[in-house]
Amino acid sequence: MSARIQRLPPQLVSQIAAGEVVERPASVVKELLENSLDAGATRITVEVEQGGVRLIRVRDNGAGIHPDDLALALSRHATSKIASFDDLHRVASLGFRGEALPSIASVARLALTSRVAGQETGWRVTGDGGDTIGEPLPAPHPVGTTVEARDLFFNVPARRKFLRGERTEFGHIEDNLVRLALSRFEVGFGLWHNQRAALDLEPAPSDADRTRRVAELLGREFGAASVFLDRADAGLRLWGWLGLPTVARAQPDQQYFFVNGRPVRDRTLAHAVRLAFQDVLPQGRHPPLALHLELEPTALDINVHPAKHEVRFREPALIHAFVRQGVTAALAATRSGGAPAPAIRPDQRPWPANGFIHGSGSGAQTRQPGLPLAVNERLAAYGQLHAASPTTGSGSAIPLDEVAEPPPLGYALAQLHGCYVLAENPAGLVVVDMHAAHERILYERLKAALAQGGVKTQALLVPVTVAVGPRERQWVEEHGALFAQAGLDMAALGPETVAVRHIPALLAGLDIAGLVRDLLADLAAHEASDRSERAVLNVLAGLACHGAVRANRPLNLLEMNALLRDMERTDRGGQCNHGRPTWAQLTLAELDRLFRRGR
Repeated sequence: MSARIQRLPPQLVSQIAAGEVVERPASVVKELLENSLDAGATRITVEVEQGGVRLIRVRDNGAGIHPDDLALALSRHATSKIASFDDLHRVASLGFRGEALPSIASVARLALTSRVAGQETGWRVTGDGGDTIGEPLPAPHPVGTTVEARDLFFNVPARRKFLRGERTEFGHIEDNLVRLALSRFEVGFGLWHNQRAALDLEPAPSDADRTRRVAELLGREFGAASVFLDRADAGLRLWGWLGLPTVARAQPDQQYFFVNGRPVRDRTLAHAVRLAFQDVLPQGRHPPLALHLELEPTALDINVHPAKHEVRFREPALIHAFVRQGVTAALAATRSGGAPAPAIRPDQRPWPANGFIHGSGSGAQTRQPGLPLAVNERLAAYGQLHAASPTTGSGSAIPLDEVAEPPPLGYALAQLHGCYVLAENPAGLVVVDMHAAHERILYERLKAALAQGGVKTQALLVPVTVAVGPRERQWVEEHGALFAQAGLDMAALGPETVAVRHIPALLAGLDIAGLVRDLLADLAAHEASDRSERAVLNVLAGLACHGAVRANRPLNLLEMNALLRDMERTDRGGQCNHGRPTWAQLTLAELDRLFRRGR
């Protein structure tokens, strides 16, 4: 026989409700921080002991709570933030459920002290985990509120068993504070653990102050390798900081998303960012970021999770497209040195996409088979399209400070070990990975050609035959249309042979057999068999990688300078297709420190 229905005791009801809000010490800190921010605080200090189990104390300088409302603040379903059902659709505060303080009071020894402006003293009310709330008593306190929660889960010992170690629990608390510090720059935050300061953040009202705070919270490397994004359109605004591929991480543990100032975890936003980064990051790497999305409150529902970690967008496809396009545009703008990208016709390229010239002198007449321009013709094109190289007619260098407007990546000095180009710019020394740089340039040109109606192809007078394995041959048979979109016309001739009849014009003159063999091996190994836009881009990326200039290829100064200028006008020119940097800057100050000059 089943048990009879009975009304639960109020204390048990409170403890069940607490399970929705108070999962661990970090949950308490999150709710109290949000209350402080909703009260208009400009300074909040959090003190915890033993990972928050022994003590959590949150102080703020907000508006405070009227003494007549102190006891009511510890009652369930009492709030000052909404008054009607319609208010749920236009919530501007971080919290509104009216469950946090009573839920905390049901599983901890709680003391609430507050003072409002105009009162001579503060007032204090306490609870000990039971149903009874003490009468408010006078207590010295500045304008604002202090909440103390001691001995968390003292009356629910089973729940304590599920808590992790002190360091882990404190880490969750710190992460909550970091999230709010990245959303409320006008507020100063302090965090103490076991009487030791962990964070001390002053208010950050200016753009420079905000950038410094972000660097302090996400690390110096992020601060040095991130870009700021600010884009608005159709009632939406996306702004914040994106970490470049050089600071990508193995986990998405430093991805912070905010919707109307509220920290959220949202798959729509995360997926949009992942797609935007797919051209500059290898699989399994995640960019750190702090991105804010602003939109009309009626365009989303924030009451879909007890702790309000998640939101639901009315038009998720619109949000996804807006975020993806915004992040993609911001990454595309990170050209090497931030130089503008003038339009260049294919016949005006100062150096060919399919290879480099051999020889060292500007008057050399050597010609690499298959290249469209001789050296002297390239010199003429280079002179028309780029600033003159800083040398006299005899080849001696002109001081860089005498050049009217030196380009961001400067001018080439030499080639190192057949892999790196060394250049001088006003800041100091630039080191370029020529293969990585050429790979990005090729890839962006192939993508641009695809977007403008298709990759221009060149017919081979004699088809090139390539020996392949069974898996590679199967790839050619199954995905011929995919390769055709990328400018490759291939067909299987036999069990172990593939014939190539057309290739992308940008790759004319290369070792076609080796390029196709390497490309098919890579694609088959990764089993990227979908026919989506991503699959076509994977083929283009493979062509760019295997078509880019290899190490130990000698370059003359003309070719090196042409490479630098192309990098400056190429979208995402700072990273290769695998997310590696294409160049690095050594400043004069760094060189002086290296050689101890001035000491």
